[in-house]
Amino acid sequence: MNRKKQTYQLNAVRQPSKQAIIGMYFALLLMVLAFSLMPHIVRAAPQYNLQQVMDLAFEKNPVLGIVKAQEEAAQATLTTARSYYNPEVEMLAGPSRYRSGPSDARSNYFVGISQPLEFGDVRSARREIAESNINLAESNTAISRVDLTTRVKSAFFNVVQRQAILEISLADRQLLNQIRDRVKLRVDVGEAPKYELIKADTEALAAERDYQAALVRVNEAKALLRGLIGAAIPADFELTGELPMQQTLPVLTTLQNKLADSPSIQQVKKIGEVAEARLKLEESLRVPGFTLKAGVDTDPDVSMLRLGLAIPLPLWNKREGQIAEANAYVRQSRSVLSERELLLNRDLEAAYQRYLIAQGQLDAFENGLLKQAEASLKVAEAAYRFGERGILEYLDAQRVYRGVRRDYLTARYDYVNAMLEVERLLGTELIAVK
Repeated sequence: MNRKKQTYQLNAVRQPSKQAIIGMYFALLLMVLAFSLMPHIVRAAPQYNLQQVMDLAFEKNPVLGIVKAQEEAAQATLTTARSYYNPEVEMLAGPSRYRSGPSDARSNYFVGISQPLEFGDVRSARREIAESNINLAESNTAISRVDLTTRVKSAFFNVVQRQAILEISLADRQLLNQIRDRVKLRVDVGEAPKYELIKADTEALAAERDYQAALVRVNEAKALLRGLIGAAIPADFELTGELPMQQTLPVLTTLQNKLADSPSIQQVKKIGEVAEARLKLEESLRVPGFTLKAGVDTDPDVSMLRLGLAIPLPLWNKREGQIAEANAYVRQSRSVLSERELLLNRDLEAAYQRYLIAQGQLDAFENGLLKQAEASLKVAEAAYRFGERGILEYLDAQRVYRGVRRDYLTARYDYVNAMLEVERLLGTELIAVK
């Protein structure tokens, strides 16, 4: 009896209670939920704003590394231009035999040193070429930074605009699926003809197609942006920001007055300075300098100390070809400057006209088209609910409203992109990075 009682007590201890079993199941459920949510937490796409994207582009874009290396190479040419020629030591030795007198041979030797020296105008011209190359490299760096800035901004706002279109496409897909389900229910109960369901299915499929196309365009825009930055930004990322619609441009004449300070004009001017310095150098190299010489000449019976000066004489080669070539480059740089000014004025006027067109389109959308399309949709929706119109009229109004909203977003991006083009031509920041 006691043995049975002990066995029963032992089994009672080993069997868990009902509350313990419920607690175990609850803990297991929490663990499953935690493991299922963990990949989503780990895989959350990082978010970047425009300032962060610009910082990554300036840090990782290889083009800036190239122009920076070119700038360092130009700095090295100034060191080369300031350096002097190395002296030259000459040593000669050999036997000496007298024509008359003793027939034994004696040794002789010669030790000399020479130092080439340049005239001051030659060294000045070399230094001017090096300094002009440094200024040219700096202008190339400025152009590269301006070009990269506008390209990154344009790519960034392109992603933002396409993300907005994607959100609209997603909302339209959900709405049209709901409409299709309601129409299907009405058709099933016999309250609506079957062609309304066919039309609703068609519109739902079109909305699905638009959504997939918008998703592809967003991924494409992100790939273009990532191509400007490189591997510093992951393949899966999100952008935070909006199009700077509150900013405007000054009048065209004010912008044209700023063209003279644009990096593109400064680059051509620096090229002209390099060409003029090279012409000055070629003219000076007709008589570049002289060579100081000193030496000791020792024969068996005599020892001589010699000091001398060697000056080249431009008799046969007066560097006519080099001077004519350098002069041609000077004239070419002046012509290129005139052409660049004309092209910049033309491109600036064209970009400003695109800006005005985009501004007019935005005004048309914001002051009329959007409100009219929305009002038409509300009227069609109300008429459809009260049975005054069919599903076709309502779906047509819905499609028109979707198209107007997409066109409005496209006009917003065209407006910003036109300002970015003006910013690139002037080389000044018109759209502030925030």
